[in-house]
Amino acid sequence: MDLGIEGKKALVCASSKGLGRGSALALAAEGVDLIVNARGAEALEATADEARALGVKVTAVAADITSEEGRAKVLEACGEVDILVNNAGGPPPGFWPDWEREDFIKALDANMLTPIALIKALVPGMQKRGWGRVVNITSASVRSPIAQLGLSNSARAGLTGYVAGTSRQVAGSGVVMNNLLPGSHDTDRIKALTESTRQKQGLTWEEAVAQRNAANPTGRIGTAEEFGAVCAFLCSQWVGFMVGQNVLLDGGSFNSTT
Repeated sequence: MDLGIEGKKALVCASSKGLGRGSALALAAEGVDLIVNARGAEALEATADEARALGVKVTAVAADITSEEGRAKVLEACGEVDILVNNAGGPPPGFWPDWEREDFIKALDANMLTPIALIKALVPGMQKRGWGRVVNITSASVRSPIAQLGLSNSARAGLTGYVAGTSRQVAGSGVVMNNLLPGSHDTDRIKALTESTRQKQGLTWEEAVAQRNAANPTGRIGTAEEFGAVCAFLCSQWVGFMVGQNVLLDGGSFNSTT
């Protein structure tokens, strides 16, 4: 299927590794020029080189997208873009009595207020040009909260509410905005959570992985490549009538008829 986005330009945040990297490379494979961003310059350049090998123009900006200074640096480099993929690492897991106001402020800054700031900066230009796509990478915890990820649950739920209203206000100008909700995928964060489980339960790594995989109907976790392909589709010409949706990509882990 031709996604109809060859020659477009996309900003993909936190794209040196994991789901952001998978999304950036999937867009590059469709002929989309990229601005890629992450804090670590070395890993970011490696991803940028992979994308360039697919024949597209790539600008790599090493910066913390969750800081005001980092966002300014990224926005200056990207100028006008057609596609925005919002992404940032989630806050650390923990236990509810231990979270203080400052912890919630940090989580909101990273996982709610940062994507909102980028939407406000880039969507007006998309509206003016009559075409745009925004994909916010959030979490399956928006649909099925995870107790130890309460900071993430809260911040991403706030973004979900914002997108629900905003997406419907901009759709008439050709800008389509949706959320992509990953379950467990093969990323550093899932590896860290698996290691935490391993230590708490006194398991071997192999036992912890087997236990984790058995909890999913597919018997495995997802790949960054699978995730990236779905992200690219949500940036395509074919989603013009798909507005403000929360697309769950979790291998069927969340059991619901809705």
